[in-house]
Amino acid sequence: MLDRIIKFSLNNRLIILMLALLLILAGTYTISKMDVDVFPDLNAPTVAVMTEAPGMAPEEVERIVTYPIETALNGATDVRRVRSSSTTGFSVVWIEFEWGTDIKTARQTVSEKLATVSGTLPANVGQPTMGPQSSILGEVMIIGLTSDTTSQQSLRTLADWTLRPRLLAVQGVAQVAVLGGETKEYQIQLDPQKMKHYGVTLNDAFNATSGMNVNTSGGIINEYGNEYIVRTDLSTSDVHKLGRNVVKPGKTSSVCLDDIADITVGNKQPKMGTASERGKSAVLITVTKQPSTSTLDLTDRLDESLKELQKELPSDVKISTDIFRQSRFIESSISNVEESLYEGAFFVVIILFLFLMNISTTIISLISIPLSIITA
Repeated sequence: MLDRIIKFSLNNRLIILMLALLLILAGTYTISKMDVDVFPDLNAPTVAVMTEAPGMAPEEVERIVTYPIETALNGATDVRRVRSSSTTGFSVVWIEFEWGTDIKTARQTVSEKLATVSGTLPANVGQPTMGPQSSILGEVMIIGLTSDTTSQQSLRTLADWTLRPRLLAVQGVAQVAVLGGETKEYQIQLDPQKMKHYGVTLNDAFNATSGMNVNTSGGIINEYGNEYIVRTDLSTSDVHKLGRNVVKPGKTSSVCLDDIADITVGNKQPKMGTASERGKSAVLITVTKQPSTSTLDLTDRLDESLKELQKELPSDVKISTDIFRQSRFIESSISNVEESLYEGAFFVVIILFLFLMNISTTIISLISIPLSIITA
């Protein structure tokens, strides 16, 4: 077989050259369009459904929340397995579909099934929500925010309200999670003695603070053929303005919130963990990609977005993107493969030349090697 291939190649050199050129062009086009990743997608198409059930024990969550959702999704089209986990106040159900199922079709199927089961859950149970469309190996980058003068609370605020929305808008990003820092809170610390003095109850204070920092519409005023929009501008981040909210109206004077409470900005949430970069306190942002997204292309888009964001942040805030980059492993692997190919090609040329002792014959033999492999 090999003798016939070599004989055919030698007798039809022009055809072999044309076929080799076509193979090179086809290979170049395929490589340019091929997605490169660390590993192939190792898990079947999976959709996660999360449901909050505040105050419920794991046994109640399993019986009242998880079981109805599992029952509704077990019979869905192309479902191969349903798994679940029930903890205190929280339920997670994983629905695995058959291999080859389009993830968008799978999510649409789950969404339709959830619409039928949502009405059967108790009133105090949250709405079942599908998790982000991401893969098991989809964490492409960890971004660090550090500063010598800006507080951890301000860094967390920048990460939550500036960086996270901008990164979520990058094509191919499935989820952006923020870790570390201190979550900013507007705290209203009621004084029982002042409340007793002014005759204000806890319900009065609660009713006054519910939705107090929200703009509302006042309708439209028609005057002289013109329409004027009326609205109340109540949204503010100034604690002094928040304190002027009326708690108890009176004939001569009203009781305001700052008369019965101290309003401050702080953070009293219990810390579940902390984050650091090179031994320094930091806020970390993890970016997860969508399935079938090129890691290298997404990393380039993220780098461009972060360069633009750096210009908008305070001068002392530093963005670090070298904590973890999945693209490093890919680039290192590709570099190793290219180096091996170059070395192998070099030694093949030397060996063929030593055996054939003719440059023209060596070149024709090199061209016929890929065709021989394909034909075999």
